[in-house]
Amino acid sequence: MTKPNTVPLYEKIEVKRPIQRLLDLTIFFLLLSLLLYRFLTLRSHAFTYLHTIAFLCELWFTFTWLLVINVTWNPIHYTTYPQRLLKRVDELPPVDVFVTTADPLLEPPLVTVNTVLSLLAADYPANRLAVYVSDDGCSPITFYSLIEALKFAKIWVPFCKKYEAEVGAPFRYFSGDLSFDGTEEFQCEWSRMKDEYEKLRRNIEEAAKNVVSPDLTSDLADFSNIESNNHPPIIKVIWENKEGLRDGLPHLVYVSREKRPQHSHHYKAGAMNVLARVSGLMTNAPYILNVDCDMYVNNPSVLLQGMCLFLDPTIDKEYAFVQFPQRFYNGPKDDPYGNQWIVMMEFTFRGMAGIQGPGYMGTGCIHRRKVLYGQSPDGANIFGKHYDDELHKTFGNSKEFVNSAAHALRSLTDYPNSLSNSIISLKEVATSDYEINSCWGTKFGWLYGSLLEDVLTGSEIHKMGWKSAYLTPTPPAFLGCAPSGGPIPLNHQKRAMTGLLEIFFSKKCPVFNSLFGKLQFRQRMVSVWISLWGIRSIPEICYATLPAFCLIANSHFLPKVQEPVGCIPLLLFVFYNLQQLLQYWETGQSARAWWNNERMARINTICASLLGAVAVVLKLLGLSETVFEVTKKESSSSSDDKESSSDRDLGRFTFDESPLFVPGTTILIIQLLALSIAFLRIRQPNVVEFGVGEVTCSVWLILCFWSFLKGMFAKGKYGLPWSTLCKSSALAFLFVCFCIIPTK
Repeated sequence: MTKPNTVPLYEKIEVKRPIQRLLDLTIFFLLLSLLLYRFLTLRSHAFTYLHTIAFLCELWFTFTWLLVINVTWNPIHYTTYPQRLLKRVDELPPVDVFVTTADPLLEPPLVTVNTVLSLLAADYPANRLAVYVSDDGCSPITFYSLIEALKFAKIWVPFCKKYEAEVGAPFRYFSGDLSFDGTEEFQCEWSRMKDEYEKLRRNIEEAAKNVVSPDLTSDLADFSNIESNNHPPIIKVIWENKEGLRDGLPHLVYVSREKRPQHSHHYKAGAMNVLARVSGLMTNAPYILNVDCDMYVNNPSVLLQGMCLFLDPTIDKEYAFVQFPQRFYNGPKDDPYGNQWIVMMEFTFRGMAGIQGPGYMGTGCIHRRKVLYGQSPDGANIFGKHYDDELHKTFGNSKEFVNSAAHALRSLTDYPNSLSNSIISLKEVATSDYEINSCWGTKFGWLYGSLLEDVLTGSEIHKMGWKSAYLTPTPPAFLGCAPSGGPIPLNHQKRAMTGLLEIFFSKKCPVFNSLFGKLQFRQRMVSVWISLWGIRSIPEICYATLPAFCLIANSHFLPKVQEPVGCIPLLLFVFYNLQQLLQYWETGQSARAWWNNERMARINTICASLLGAVAVVLKLLGLSETVFEVTKKESSSSSDDKESSSDRDLGRFTFDESPLFVPGTTILIIQLLALSIAFLRIRQPNVVEFGVGEVTCSVWLILCFWSFLKGMFAKGKYGLPWSTLCKSSALAFLFVCFCIIPTK
């Protein structure tokens, strides 16, 4: 119960950024000026494909920049007061925590174990918390690791509570030497904890090598003779807080849903829906926190901070979920792979918070269970005359689960916080065919139809009229593992672009869907911007080839320097990069980080986004299906992972034979050939038609793909494979022929 009090649990503060606004408007004005120049050129001169393509691309850039201005115009910062919450609330609401893992090889069990341990040690009453681990790989090693983690948790969690440890993940906590800080008692316990964690780490790594542990033969019987993609459901209660101790250990449950080849399992979204049903039968908490297996709790008060928004009576019926930013602990200096997203989190998501709220990012998010079950903000859709009959049609055939769903939707608090439900009932809702003839994944729960189930689910929640909040506490709420190298970040980006395009070409396309529902007008513009993000590779690649075309065909698409409007492209280039650089400085990053993200933005668009578009086209044609590729996580086996790599190789781009590198290599070779042809043509200045602008653009692209240029001459994993070079050279040759033919 919440005691009446006039002191707010949170503050919503508008962030003032006048310089950024001025630069936004300046860039928009320059883009409009460039469009006007194009329009007048097309009107006064003969129609040319070159200037028409340039006009269409610049029209796209202008439109998307207008959408960007809308997103970032009113940034908001939330400040929460957990101490006020503890004084006002007699009993905190229950929270179910979902942790998802899919592959013990790509996501080492030790990574999952550290995340689970950090959740068990969170600053929240243990009798109000339950942790559910979804193992989509059905790995006995993952289950064994959780059993071993429980033994360690019985001494680790009391240690964290006693000494108020800020980091609950042991591999991060012991990365710094605190053995000489504090009292002699603390020093002894710290050393003992570190020794116990090293023992845990060795046991898990040894089990991973031997595949089976002899100590758990009976517990592992369910894992015998099964395949990861063809097995019955396995649900095991690893620990139950039977006495309901506030300072004990929270519930810990292992779930591996049934998988059968004849039934689609819908990747992560399907796993999350199974967790929603299993937890609904066990604890049925009104709030759900979901985290990826590598996103450990870095701020123990994270749940209390989220509750400050949910339990404030002024916004109780407005906010569907509270999203925390993604931050990373292992990112190399200056973000060489452009995947730490610091500027995006600060400007884009904070800007969304000033409208109807940020999108759902798939991890680090606290949901209301009843919203995931389809309840609207006014609750009008849950009290109809025949509503109970509708529940059976939409939630499946389990009477026990329908009963728990009715409790959640009506915000009833009398559901028992117990794990004593029949194992038969639990396994029924975890079977692969349970969702047939139900509305799971189509109208409620985590929605199906895209590799980005988070974006799709979040947009549908906003469409119902709900808002969301964006909390950025200090220290960061969660820290995860950032992918490194070349193929892994690009594959991650490709999956994101594929998912956005799947949404764009689906019945839930925000461009058309935003015309209906209860979205605010500016939130409709946000939805359009997000959905169009997946097709940006087409105009950017077209624009990237225009300078090379002009250099080879001896033409121009930018105004000449001597023309009055020749300063427009130059000013656009200067002001855009100045604005981006100021954003990186404002977030405490270096100019080198700005440049790394600038070049990776071009690489991601031309390589990953294009391949994502191709994958969706093949899906639409019925030639192939899109596949969810699990991102490889680095093992938390030791505290000095970074020391294993030399400083010289840290942040260096790596390559493989993936087709992801073909578009980028092709663009690079085209620009090199174009500059070579232009250099030869400069010797005859009387016949030169291209200008400084085309040369500058071509050089800029070469600088953006400098890592590819070095890869052309390097060997091993740092060098481009011969197959990629051959394919790209052939494509570049065809492009040069295409450019030369019209000039003859």
